[in-house]
Amino acid sequence: MIPQPVLRFLLRGLFRLLYRVEVHGVEHLRTPAERMLIVVNHVSLLDAPLLLAFLDRPAVYAINTRVAEWWWLRPAHRLAELLTLDPTNPLAVKTLLAKVKEGRPCVIFPEGRISVTGALMKIYAGPAWIADRADALVLPVRIEGAERSPFSYLKRGEIRRRWFPKIRLTALAPVRLSVDPTLRGRERRRHASLRLYDVMSDLVFRTQDLGPTLIEAVLRARAIHGGGFLALDDVNQRRLTYNRLLAGALALSGPLAQGSARGESVGLLLPNASAAVVAFLAVQVAGRVPAMLNFSTGTANMLAALVTARIGTIVTSREFVERAKLGAAIEELGERARLIWLEDVAASVSKLDRLRALAGVLGLRRRYRALGVRSEDPAVILFTSGSEGRPKGVVLSHANLLANCAQAAARVDFNELDLCFNALPLFHSFGLTGATLLPLVGGVPVLLYPSPLHFRIVPEMVYDSNATIMFGTNSFLKGYARAADPYDFRSLRYVFAGAEPIQDETRELWFEKFGIRLLTGYGATETAPVLALNTPMHYRRGTVGRFLPGIEWRLEPVPGIPVGGRLWVRGPNVMLGYLRYERPGEIEPPPDGWYDTGDIVAVDGEGYVTILGRAKRFAKVGGEMVSLAAVEEFLVQAFADAHHAVVAVADRRKGEHILLVTTAHGLDRPRIARAARELGISEIHVPAEILEVDALPLLGTGKTDYPAVQKLVAERREAAGVT
Repeated sequence: MIPQPVLRFLLRGLFRLLYRVEVHGVEHLRTPAERMLIVVNHVSLLDAPLLLAFLDRPAVYAINTRVAEWWWLRPAHRLAELLTLDPTNPLAVKTLLAKVKEGRPCVIFPEGRISVTGALMKIYAGPAWIADRADALVLPVRIEGAERSPFSYLKRGEIRRRWFPKIRLTALAPVRLSVDPTLRGRERRRHASLRLYDVMSDLVFRTQDLGPTLIEAVLRARAIHGGGFLALDDVNQRRLTYNRLLAGALALSGPLAQGSARGESVGLLLPNASAAVVAFLAVQVAGRVPAMLNFSTGTANMLAALVTARIGTIVTSREFVERAKLGAAIEELGERARLIWLEDVAASVSKLDRLRALAGVLGLRRRYRALGVRSEDPAVILFTSGSEGRPKGVVLSHANLLANCAQAAARVDFNELDLCFNALPLFHSFGLTGATLLPLVGGVPVLLYPSPLHFRIVPEMVYDSNATIMFGTNSFLKGYARAADPYDFRSLRYVFAGAEPIQDETRELWFEKFGIRLLTGYGATETAPVLALNTPMHYRRGTVGRFLPGIEWRLEPVPGIPVGGRLWVRGPNVMLGYLRYERPGEIEPPPDGWYDTGDIVAVDGEGYVTILGRAKRFAKVGGEMVSLAAVEEFLVQAFADAHHAVVAVADRRKGEHILLVTTAHGLDRPRIARAARELGISEIHVPAEILEVDALPLLGTGKTDYPAVQKLVAERREAAGVT
């Protein structure tokens, strides 16, 4: 009979030999506490033996009754006290509760089953109920790497298996669930379960090591998924594996860095194509900062961006300039900055250069680290739309971008069998981070399409490619749904919607026609961009979901608005700061790390966020604050065949009144008032003035261009003699 210490020593040595096991947060595992529940994610059949070997403290292990009967777990009965739990028997949970109240640390897998997604799955209410009833500390532990072993439940193709993957165990500091003391019964259990899920998803986020920089994150993805794994594709069938992607970036890094110094900004004026991502990474490899020029905002704004970010070099493409009809703009830009044409660079790179670059991928990590790029250094510069004057430069660090990728990955599962279709422009944070960088560093191939405005072609592309993930804005998603065949989107698992409010019409159209529930989210360029997200596990219609892990938030009261407040956020994904035209190249950080979103939101007891409107998108009519977004939502619901935008204009009698700009013909105030009464909308939401137009001004993302609408209104009213 082998003594228990010897058996544990042998088991631990075997795991270290085969799986090179690392244990982090040992000090938390030794936290003294009268009552403690140790909660662990469940990714493989190795999980229980791993904990028995490395959790160096006496504890009670809660194990499923069926699992406890497996022959190879029999030695575990000699290493610890095992408590078999039958999920169908409520008394079993009470037995575990009694153990916790006795002061015995208890280990449990709150998911109740081994993950079949590789990500966090449903959290059962039992463990949360125990922690709440016993007022116990919850100590979260994460197991990483075991999901890649043959002992996981992931299907072939979903993950790259290895016989002996490196395994890491990480424990975080224990916390309390802090459930609202006024809640009782089923409602309290549900809230406790939600709190425990937040603890677990925060655990996944905080232990996700994507790498300190974007290049190292892509290299990590290559190491995990394989150099021959497909990373990018586009409509020209430029299929790039991780090896070819990184080799291309390495080959172009020298030519694209010419004329600029380490840390300087290099402008990118390119379409959605594999070459654009290669150029983006090439600028990174060279130690420069890519600045994504938004060609949809016009020449004046792009010229201002050159000054704001001190851009002396622009990388672009002749084919793109010709197709996008940017000839006049590029001439003006060429007078202010040096132009590098991708076609010329590609022609100058010989086959020998390409082979050298391919071989150089093996030493790229060492070469890149020699540049001294840090996680807190700028990684990209994006530009605002210029709604408050000249566009501001938003400087995002490597840490900002990778933190947002990790935050999203902690809430949504994806795998190597997925394919992400991205038609959103790379100069927009939603298209760059969400639809390109997140899948790229997570091992999901990306199919890039050059324009989101091709409403008939995009559904065909999704159908032909069997894409499983798609991103879009309300305007684009509505256009696709109207043009698509009901079978075009059969392969989609997730459709993420953001950048503008999602209309009920769009949501219902997608559900009725395709059976797909749009997962709405919320964010800002300044937050890299995602702040909140509806997921398959936590979804509430009419909201933009719950805040992602790692985000602090607060609401400041707004006079005249009784519900919600102005949202401020702080977290690892909040920008380094703004660049302003008046102070070129000088980063203006947010005060104490807090960013004012400028949005009025409400947050319910379960953390779901409802957007009430922009602070600047409220009108004060007769002393009452009216949300212009709410007015637009009502108009879209009542008159869905047209496009509408409302703005506030000065009114000598009421202070302000609401003016409607619409593509509907013959729409008058009495007709709108009747529709409002039928829908139960108060009369104060009825526009006092109506302006007909052929088309509304739009931004490149499909959102309404409100500064352009305001300018149009001012011009029309001035021409009509209205002041």
